[in-house]
This record gives sequence, structure tokens and C-alpha cells, in this order.
Amino acid sequence: MTSLPVPGWHLLLDMYGAKHLQDAAALELAMRAAANAAGARVLSAQLHDFPEGGGVTGVLLLAESHISVHTWPELNFAALDIFMCGSADIEAAARALETALAPASCRVTRTARGQRNQASQPAL
Repeated sequence: MTSLPVPGWHLLLDMYGAKHLQDAAALELAMRAAANAAGARVLSAQLHDFPEGGGVTGVLLLAESHISVHTWPELNFAALDIFMCGSADIEAAARALETALAPASCRVTRTARGQRNQASQPAL
């Protein structure tokens, strides 16, 4: 049986005690640095900071997929999402984000996207 490659990998980063939870410009720079570290191509960026101590939400659209961020300063928490396909180095992107945001702790969940459950999916 031949093993098919997965279309992409998805990393979910739960960061606690990270820097820049209320700074959309700094988060965009960190996300762009992560894309660069991965060898990904940025297509566009859209980030929004909420007033009066609110957090930031945003996405960096990549040719290889995306990097997104949502922050909750009142919880000292940031949720980042990295989805990449092709030859982009998703692990390098995660390391760059951890370096830039310097969280006290970070939990990473890694998921292969597009895998078929061979027991329940028809053969190609």
C-alpha cells in the first residue's frame, strides 16, 4: 500500500504570558518573521486591535495558507494558528513566533490535514 502525502500541517499554539497581547503592529511583525522563517510567501495581512485594553485578532494570508492570532490580555493568553502546505517549514514558523512573543509557557498541538481514515474511506 502506498502512503499518500498530507496536503498540509496545522499547528495550534496556546501561549500564556506572551508579549504584545495588545499590540497589533508588533504581532504583525512577529507573524511576518514567522512566515519568513518558514520560507512562506505573504499575500496580505489584516489585524485589528480592540480599544480599552482589548486584544488583537488578525490573519496573515500566505500562498501556503495562513497564520492567525487572537489575544485575550485579561487572561494573559494568545491563540495562534499556523496552517501551511508545500515545502514551508511550519516548525520554523512556530519557533519564530515563540522567540518573538516569549511566552512563559506554550502548548503546541500538531495535526496533519487531509489524512484519510483508510478503514472508512474508499481507496483512490
